[in-house]
Amino acid sequence: MNKATSISMTSNKLNRRNLFKAGLALGALAGFPRISRGAADDTFYKVRNGRINQSVIYWCFKPLTPEELATSAAKMGMKSVELVQPEFWPMLKKLGLTCAIAPSHGFAKGFAQPTEHDECIKILRESIDHAADAHVPSVITFSGFRNGLADEVCLKNTIEGLKKIVGYAEQKKVTLCVEMLNSRVDVQMKGHPGYFLDNIETAVGVCKTIGSERLKVLFDIYHVQIMHGDIITRVKQHMPYIGHIHTAGNPGRGEIDDTQEINYPPIMKAIADSGYKGFVGQEFIPIRDKIASLNQAVRICDV
Repeated sequence: MNKATSISMTSNKLNRRNLFKAGLALGALAGFPRISRGAADDTFYKVRNGRINQSVIYWCFKPLTPEELATSAAKMGMKSVELVQPEFWPMLKKLGLTCAIAPSHGFAKGFAQPTEHDECIKILRESIDHAADAHVPSVITFSGFRNGLADEVCLKNTIEGLKKIVGYAEQKKVTLCVEMLNSRVDVQMKGHPGYFLDNIETAVGVCKTIGSERLKVLFDIYHVQIMHGDIITRVKQHMPYIGHIHTAGNPGRGEIDDTQEINYPPIMKAIADSGYKGFVGQEFIPIRDKIASLNQAVRICDV
């Protein structure tokens, strides 16, 4: 190889390298994905904006253990794994996480039925005590089912029952969040036919009637979408009474991506713009790889 040929080949390599760098720069300006040597850099997302305090609900990511889910959540920059028992809270704390909302009596029983008040109140007092001791901000509660009672009777019972426990929540500085659930979908853990508080306006009305800063609604976007729709308007309208938020895709309660009808980025932006400082819990039931789907959801909600 003569000297002139060597110089020419070196020049061509430099030109190709410069063209490649220029292409990357133009691609970045155009919004194309960043090219990286490490595959993990392209596929794994960690919270960058942090305007939404993201949490994840344990039950729908089984058979992952709480430790496995929490470890992944921490790596993604999430802040909580919720609805896990107090025995797991020290583990969450070691990972820099909290439990955003504590479990209690479950949705099968609730305040619509007077015969269930004592049991629910006993369990709620215990949950409130655990939450107060560990600085967990909220405890979940439910209306339970109509079981043949008229709506006006259920409403009266629910208000009377919650009044019996809300004072204790005030004393302990823990917020009770009563969840609205959809009653239209008759598939296990995707809908709850016969559940009383299946209307977000009724649920908010219960909070307004009782008038305590320690009683709010759990605004589950999936359930509200099925029963009402108009999510952004309702988020803005009811924000003073929203203590916690859940996500899931509809139909099917699967991933919150573009395979379903709810457009989550503008909803999350409306929530962040409202000044909401509570948690948003990912409560979809993955139909693909669980951790990959959670990571995708984290990216979608990090507006």
